[in-house]
Amino acid sequence: MKYLLALIVLVFSFTSHAQTDQKIYDIIDAVSEHRLKQDVKTLADFGTRHTLSDTISDTRGIGAARRWIKSEFETISNDCDNCLDVFYQKDLVKKGENQRIVKDVMVVNVVAIQKGTKYPNRFIIMSGDIDSRVSDPIDFTSDAPGANDNATGMAGALEAARVLSQYQFENSIIYVGLSGEEQGLFGGKGLAKYAQENNWDIIGVLNNDMIGNISGVDGVIDNRTFRIFSEPITTAETDPEALASQARARRFYGGEVDGISRQLARYVYETTQTYMPEMNPMLVYRLDRFGRGGHHRPFNDAGFAGIRIMEAHENYTQQHQDIRTENGIDYGDTFEHVNFPYCKKLTAVNAITMASLASAPPSPTEVSIGGIVEASAKLKWTEVEGAKGYKIYWRATTSPTWDHSRYVEDITEFTLDGIVIDNSFFGIAAVSANGHESVVVFPNKILR
Repeated sequence: MKYLLALIVLVFSFTSHAQTDQKIYDIIDAVSEHRLKQDVKTLADFGTRHTLSDTISDTRGIGAARRWIKSEFETISNDCDNCLDVFYQKDLVKKGENQRIVKDVMVVNVVAIQKGTKYPNRFIIMSGDIDSRVSDPIDFTSDAPGANDNATGMAGALEAARVLSQYQFENSIIYVGLSGEEQGLFGGKGLAKYAQENNWDIIGVLNNDMIGNISGVDGVIDNRTFRIFSEPITTAETDPEALASQARARRFYGGEVDGISRQLARYVYETTQTYMPEMNPMLVYRLDRFGRGGHHRPFNDAGFAGIRIMEAHENYTQQHQDIRTENGIDYGDTFEHVNFPYCKKLTAVNAITMASLASAPPSPTEVSIGGIVEASAKLKWTEVEGAKGYKIYWRATTSPTWDHSRYVEDITEFTLDGIVIDNSFFGIAAVSANGHESVVVFPNKILR
């Protein structure tokens, strides 16, 4: 009888703090493959969306594309009782800024903000790129349908807005189409600067760039795996003394792979594993593909958490290519190459990540750790308003994911007896009453 009672208590304790939210499953089911397909087709049919292309025509060029995107966000807002604030954010980029800017151009982003009920100035952002290109990056007249790169990411942001706008969240969500990516990440730079000027508290940026291809040039066909790129630490700190101090701290206490973007990547990984176990998220420990970049980078440069979500297996015959056939190979980023069931899955990954983060309390601002030359690890953290409890996480120093946890309530310090501090890394997340967790915070102070 005692054994049975202990088992019941153990099971109740686990399920009450490892709960899932039915709302998240409903969000997965609501993502529409049909709508994604329609949106990608519409975007590809603008002919080209090159940053320097036509802005006057209603049927061709980036001007027509961004007006259509704005009208879609406005329609979504009308359907949710004007729950979205939709606007253009733009910056003039002068000719000669780099070799790809051959004339003055207004780089225009399309922004839709769904304000949170409790933390309206805390934002989780999903971005897709509006612009496209062919082989020559300054050819702004040739057909560049950009179906996968990156109409899929833009369509994903629109679809996430349609689904999530039917709910209310404590934190704000931003859906955005960024321009100027192919010319030098200008859209991201502009919006990151706008965020700083308006004192946005950004939880994280989910940059979606190519989420519709399952057949790679490596011969692999895979409709379940996707990559999450994240850099290890923020590059925003420029003060030499501060940089040196941070480097010394990492050398002695760890944290080389535990910056804010890396924690955001782990959050996407864990959320996917919990709610979409059929998917295979791949954590990639670098900013982006080798020597390449995406629109999360300007946010990282500004000190914000930002990651890239994309397909696992690229097909380079369909990226940045003039439309043509050579040696029996069809080149070009055209509509027929997009796999929409896969695009739907990655859109759902974004939607559930944003819904979870938008439902969670803020992360603790300070996490202190101690336990040097002891057989235990001691943690202390700042109290978070609205948190029902906290998750203490730890993992082996060579593990990419948080593998162990302990839930606690009504306290802001705890000792993990028997867990030697030297052998693991640690972190703290705040937990809401419905089980949604904040991003994990790696210790940023030492307990003496």
